[in-house]
Amino acid sequence: MSARQPVILGEMPSLSKLYINAAAQAARRRVMGAHAGSTLPTTGHEVRGIRADVGNLTAYQHLIGLTARDTLPAGYLHALSFPLAISVMNRDDFPLPLLGMIHLSNYVEQRSPVLFTELLDIEARVENLRGHRAGTQLDVVAEIRGAGTPDVRWTGRSTYLAKGVFLPGIDKASPNTNGQSDFTPPDPRAVWHLGVDTGRAYAAVSGDFNPIHLSVLSARALGMRRSIAHGMYLASRALADVGPVKGESFAWTVTFETPVFLPGRVALEITTDEQPGGGWHRSDYVAWNPRSGRKHFSGSVSPL
Repeated sequence: MSARQPVILGEMPSLSKLYINAAAQAARRRVMGAHAGSTLPTTGHEVRGIRADVGNLTAYQHLIGLTARDTLPAGYLHALSFPLAISVMNRDDFPLPLLGMIHLSNYVEQRSPVLFTELLDIEARVENLRGHRAGTQLDVVAEIRGAGTPDVRWTGRSTYLAKGVFLPGIDKASPNTNGQSDFTPPDPRAVWHLGVDTGRAYAAVSGDFNPIHLSVLSARALGMRRSIAHGMYLASRALADVGPVKGESFAWTVTFETPVFLPGRVALEITTDEQPGGGWHRSDYVAWNPRSGRKHFSGSVSPL
């Protein structure tokens, strides 16, 4: 848990308002030449009594390629907690620029099924500020509990990079840290065809209207040559392709290497470690550009 009691918000923050505020904050910092120091906020944010919207859940399941179920997908729980995570990074005492953050990896623990009818308490905090060969990175941790209970049902740890930002007192990592590994594309199990509107479609169900995902013009304004797919859309779709997880208690990881520009194609391969008696131990997945062979992301799903 966080070092101090989290700030309790009256409602889930609006992502669109948070992004507008982040743009204004970035402009102020450029003009004033000031930053918020080299330490992270010691308090998180929490919202209590949240319930999933059934219509939004159905649209999410359809977009990701899931059949309708009464339990909330792990990727949907990430989307549900995401505005709270962004609100912590939008604080005046957060030392890094929110806009332009690069999503490096995710680690999720789904400890028990969460029904769509349940009321939930959600908390987010930031920690582990550290150097990266290309800037400064940190972890954003979100926890979801049943309303009024102490038991954590879902935890997500997202690692982000502020590229080109080197804070005073934060050591720069060595050039070999976080480097990309050699990769030879295998035969794909599936090839996804992603249209130019993929980012807007995921934004509609997740609320994440970050400009780098929406259009060529908005992405170019933030230094990208074209819009890119949301990392958690890609990871959640891969999780859906892995298939149902027995017992609904599992760990899910993803590491992102190169962005998926839209429109585009993504090749995917899944390998599963089968156990005697028909059980399974772990499934690994990897996705790449079928034209260039460059790896986009990889990860695993394993029972807890």
